[in-house]
Amino acid sequence: MKMIRLCALLAAACTSQAWAQTQAKNVIFFLGDGMGPTTITAARIYKYKEEGLLNFERLDRVARIKTYSADAMVTDSAPSMGAYMTGVKINNDVISLKDARPQSPGKDANGNPSVDRCGENNGSAPMTILELAKAKGKAVGAITTTELTHATPASTFAHACNRNAVYTIARQIVPGGEGYNARLMEGVDVLMGGGRPYFTPFDAAANPKGRADGRDLLAEFKARGYFVAATRGDMMSALPNRKFVGIYADSHLDYASVRKPTQPTLAEMTAKSIELLARNPNGFFLMVEGGKIDHALHDSNAKNALEEVVDFDNAIQTALDRMRSIDPGLEHTLIVVTADHDHTMVMNGYPKRGNPILGIVRDVATGQPALDADGKTYTTLVYGGGPNRPEVRANVDDACAQALDYKQETGVRLAGEGHGGGDVKLYAVGAGSAPFKGTIENTRVFELMKAAAGL
Repeated sequence: MKMIRLCALLAAACTSQAWAQTQAKNVIFFLGDGMGPTTITAARIYKYKEEGLLNFERLDRVARIKTYSADAMVTDSAPSMGAYMTGVKINNDVISLKDARPQSPGKDANGNPSVDRCGENNGSAPMTILELAKAKGKAVGAITTTELTHATPASTFAHACNRNAVYTIARQIVPGGEGYNARLMEGVDVLMGGGRPYFTPFDAAANPKGRADGRDLLAEFKARGYFVAATRGDMMSALPNRKFVGIYADSHLDYASVRKPTQPTLAEMTAKSIELLARNPNGFFLMVEGGKIDHALHDSNAKNALEEVVDFDNAIQTALDRMRSIDPGLEHTLIVVTADHDHTMVMNGYPKRGNPILGIVRDVATGQPALDADGKTYTTLVYGGGPNRPEVRANVDDACAQALDYKQETGVRLAGEGHGGGDVKLYAVGAGSAPFKGTIENTRVFELMKAAAGL
């Protein structure tokens, strides 16, 4: 009996020790918006050739994620990110609300969509993982290359019946103000992105998309002790003893390929966020979005999409390097990299190995341009749907196809390229990463992160 009791105690001790070793004090969640499997493959070839790997492809754990939303086979960014953040399937266009009916905001006197029309009892608001982390005394942050009020970052800290309710979303993150999300307590510690007009007062000449309520939310942030940055230089000068808001553009940030020097890179934003958040002895949760991947894909512009994946990958490597210096072996840090949905870009034909991924298809045996059934050249990368479907195809040459502004051809003529419904990939490393495997629901990712962090 004593031996059985001793074994039980030893087993309990071992279990406790194993949990302590896998507890994630810090969680960094990377979201490559629209970064489906084909986009990853194409970016890998673009940067490292067929035999190479992107940095995040070297992470220990890999899973396949199902992305459908509560009401649609093909999701948009709002419910897919909401599923990761809340563990709940959400309707398309809705920001972190369960069972909500999407209702577009109304226009104010200035013609801007700032009138909230969600109505009473329109859905319920489950806790997001950022809110749970804040409640546990952790530092929290959300950074993006899109507008800060865009669907992905908004789903971490806001609840709204429509993703276009950007003025409502903006006020939910300003501590103490009307419409503030009280679950954020004294405030999100680090916020970065674009979308300045949604935070500043309307001015017919200087700020025509500004707030009709006259509130200067950036001034309100300052009054609450935040360091408010408008440029890369501002960001770099911020000291790690204050909360931080960086709004670097009127709209979304620039593509990496044409980035203004006044705007920070995503890697620089990531490094600064870790510097600011890591001072909390309880750890932190940080969401990092590479949002411009999606924008380029919607524009049928593969080159900028691949450049954005590489930029996103650099941010991930920066985080890995910084966290390994803070937490050797990542024994108390979980890093997760995934996408919210796929797109319709595919690799096409049988191009020879070593052929530029953005170029025209060249025959394996001869190296000469391959021809379609009508005798025309064509590119390796094409889209299933979008606006660029000519009635009669012309030849495409390599110089044109590899230009920064080239827009790939599409199979189905649509007003714009849309999302794909295929599964996406997830990569994870560090404390609590072992259960990320197999084919799983996007809601399961929330559960696994929550368990790993003990939230």
